[in-house]
Formats: sequence, C-alpha cells, structure tokens
Amino acid sequence: MKLTGATALVTGASHGIGAGTARRLAARGARVVLVARGESALEGVAEQVRERGAQAYVAPCDLGDVEQVRSMERRVSERWGTPDVIVNCAGAGRFLFVDETSMEEFASQIEAPYLAACFTTRAFVGRMISRGTGWIVNVNSPASRVVWPGAVGYAGARWALRGFSDALRADLAGTGVGVTEAVIGKVASNYWNANPGAQERVPSIGDVASALSPDQAGAVVIRGVERETPVVAAPWSARLLQLQARFAPRAAAAVMARTGAKRAAAAEEGGACSI
Repeated sequence: MKLTGATALVTGASHGIGAGTARRLAARGARVVLVARGESALEGVAEQVRERGAQAYVAPCDLGDVEQVRSMERRVSERWGTPDVIVNCAGAGRFLFVDETSMEEFASQIEAPYLAACFTTRAFVGRMISRGTGWIVNVNSPASRVVWPGAVGYAGARWALRGFSDALRADLAGTGVGVTEAVIGKVASNYWNANPGAQERVPSIGDVASALSPDQAGAVVIRGVERETPVVAAPWSARLLQLQARFAPRAAAAVMARTGAKRAAAAEEGGACSI
C-alpha cells in the first residue's frame, strides 16, 4: 500500500512506538491523526510530524471510553474523512504475577491494547469496507506468542489482541481492507518508566538483541503496511521466538521459564497486592 498522500490514524501516539510510527508515516508523505489521552504530549509529536513536512491533527481520547471514541471518530471524519490506515498502538500494563495483579489492573490491561484496538477499528472500519480500501495494523508483543512468568495480565491481553488480529483478518477477507499484526520486541522508550518493575521482569534471553528505538519500531510497522504483510516481527530475537513458539512450543516455554522472573524475587520486591 502506498502511503504518500494517505491519511493514517495512530493510537498511543504520544510516545514510544506510536510516536515513532507517526514520524515514519510523515517521512513517507502521509498526513497523521495522533490519538492518545495526553494532549500536550500529542502536540509535541504533532510538531515533529510537521517538521517532516506532513500534516498532523491531534485528537485526544481515552480509547477505553466508548463515548469518547465515538466523539473522536466524528471529529476525525469531519476534519479528514475516513483514514486509509489505522495503527492500533495504545497499550499499557505492568509485568506482575497473578496474585500481585489487582482486579482493576486486569481490567486496565485488557482495556489497552485489546478494547482500544476493537473500539478504534469499529469506529472507522464500516466506511473502509464501503470504500473497498484500507489497512489496519495491530501492534503486539512477543508475549502474544510465548509467555513468561510474572506478566500474566500483560500476556493475556496480548493474546487477546492476537486473536482479534486473526479474527479481523478472516472477517475482512475480500473487502479490500487488510490487516497486519506487528510483533515488536523490546523498545527503548518511556514505557518502562510508566510501568515500574516491568523491565526487571523481561526474560534475560531478551538481552541477546539490542532494544529498538521507537523510530526503528515504527519502520517495522511501515514495512508491514507497504508490503501488505499479515505479520511482521522485529528485532531478530522476536522473529526467532515466533518461530520457536510455532514449531517447538515446549522448548520455547522452557526457555522463558528458565530465564524469566522467579517468584522468590517477586516476593522480595514487595509481595502480593490487594484484590
């Protein structure tokens, strides 16, 4: 799919992969709708997009709130019409063992990325189908292929997003609207500051590859759209994990268990939280 002159809507665009993807889209000649809760941070990314010669529109929205999503859809449609590309990049969640994870945190982790992707897609996909063109990207984690200890809510939500991606692809077959799932490994971003303790729970096997920058991760997303690829993955360690999970699932699970967080360490970090 050609991105020059296209309208692309990016959620989670205030930082990290979402911001990196927005900058990469601008460099490809797309105009970009930036969606997240933090308006001031979005304005900063919008300025970076404009510095690259592209148009940017900031649409603050809590993507877990149905009415806010409907309002965002109206504003975007009135301004620029139906997007040609949607990049569902909004996500949240600390890495916690099940007994550390409150019920509220389980709910927030399924809200973003899963429900945020569902709601955003639903807001625009009907007109994409009527038009007969469009592309949807769901940005996911290697945790959607192979799980590790101490990230139960995070991994569960990522598996849900994987299921949505597969089901959406089947649903949209023959409509002219395509789906890419972008499986992105560790990225150097403020995600780790916003989710304290998560970085320490990443399995040590992940240290074999350097973390991607947000813009490098954005380039992977762009590649998936331009090549119309069902699944893209990066860095190489994420691609390897994907293959291992598919062809040697027991071996992959063993590696994650051996190199992942240990429950004794979790207890030393603060023990269980209330329900």
